[in-house]
Amino acid sequence: MFYRENGQFKTSYRSDQQIFPVRQDRIFIFAVLLLAFVAVPLLASDYFIKALLIPFLILALAAIGLNILVGYCGQISLGTGAFMAVGAYAAWNIGVRFPQTPLIVEILLGGFFATLVGVLFGIPSLRIRGLYLAVATLAAQFFVDWAFLRIPFFTNYSPSGNVSVPALSVFGISLQAAIPKYLFVLSFVTVFAVLAKNLVRGAIGRQWMAIRDMDVAAAVVGIRPMYAKLTAFAVSSFIVGVAGALWGFLHLGSWEPLAFDLNRSFQLLFMVIIGGLGSILGSFFGAAFIVLVPVALNHIPSWFGLPLAIDTAAHIEHMIFGALIVFFLIAEPHGLAKLWTIAKEKLRLWPFPH
Repeated sequence: MFYRENGQFKTSYRSDQQIFPVRQDRIFIFAVLLLAFVAVPLLASDYFIKALLIPFLILALAAIGLNILVGYCGQISLGTGAFMAVGAYAAWNIGVRFPQTPLIVEILLGGFFATLVGVLFGIPSLRIRGLYLAVATLAAQFFVDWAFLRIPFFTNYSPSGNVSVPALSVFGISLQAAIPKYLFVLSFVTVFAVLAKNLVRGAIGRQWMAIRDMDVAAAVVGIRPMYAKLTAFAVSSFIVGVAGALWGFLHLGSWEPLAFDLNRSFQLLFMVIIGGLGSILGSFFGAAFIVLVPVALNHIPSWFGLPLAIDTAAHIEHMIFGALIVFFLIAEPHGLAKLWTIAKEKLRLWPFPH
C-alpha cells in the first residue's frame, strides 16, 4: 500500500522527465546515498572498505561502461579488460612524466586514451556483428596485453614490468587511508552512474537501443549506425578506462599487465549478464554478486564446521557463475535488475489481485 504513484502529480516538464518519478524511489535513493556517504565511513572497518566496498564500486563502474556497449547498443565485447588496462597505464604514465598533474585529471585522461583505443577497435563494428565482433574485441585484449608486456615505454622501462603508484592526494587530502579512498571512489561512481543514466534516457540512448533491436530499421528511420556504434564504443571505453585507473591507483597500488587479463574481461561480462543487460542498476547488482560470492564461499562452510580448501572454493565459484549465467539466459535474460523491477511492480499491486 505504501508504494503508489497515486496523488504524485506532475506540474512541469522537468518533473515529468526526472530520473525517479516515484517519490518513494527518490527517498530510497537518498537513503542509500546517505548510508554510503555518512554511515559507512563511520561504522565500517578498514578491511570491509578495502576488501569489499572499493572493489565493488570500481567493478560496478566498469560494468556500467560495458553495459552501455553490450546491453544498450548490442555490440558484443570481450576486450573490456584491455580498455581498463589502457586507462590504468595511461593515467600512470601521465603521473610519472608530468608529476604536477592533479590526480582527477590523470584519471580522466586515462579514460580519454581508453576512448581512443576503444573507438579504434570499434571501427570493425561498422561492418561485422555478433561472434565476429566478439573476436575483433578479443584481438584488442591480446594486443594490449602484448603491448604492455613487450614495449618498455609503457612501464617506464621497469625491468620487472610492474608499476607502482606514489602516495596519492587530492585537494591536499591524503588518500592513503581507507575512508578517503572509499569516498573518492564513491564520488566518481556516483557522478558517472548519474551521467550514464541520463545518457541512456536521452536521444543518444534511444539511438543505441534502436541499433541493438534492429540496426537496419534504425538506419531506415534516419539513425546513423556509424555514429551510434562509435559513440557507444567511445562512452563505454571512457567509463571503463576511468574504472581501470581507479582500480590500479586506489585498489591495487602496484600492478602488472596480468591484472587486466582476459579473466577480467570475462568477469565484467558475467556481471552484466547476471546483473541485467541494459540496466544501470543491474551493473551494481552484478558487481555485488561477483564480489560477495567468493567471500561467502570462504566463510559460510566454516560457520557450519565444513572444511573447504581454497582451490575447491575457486572451482565451486566458477561452477556457480556458469550455472547462474545459463539460468539467467534461459529463465530471466534481463538478470537481477528485472527481478527487482518485478518486485517493485508487485508492491504497486499488493494487496490487490490486479
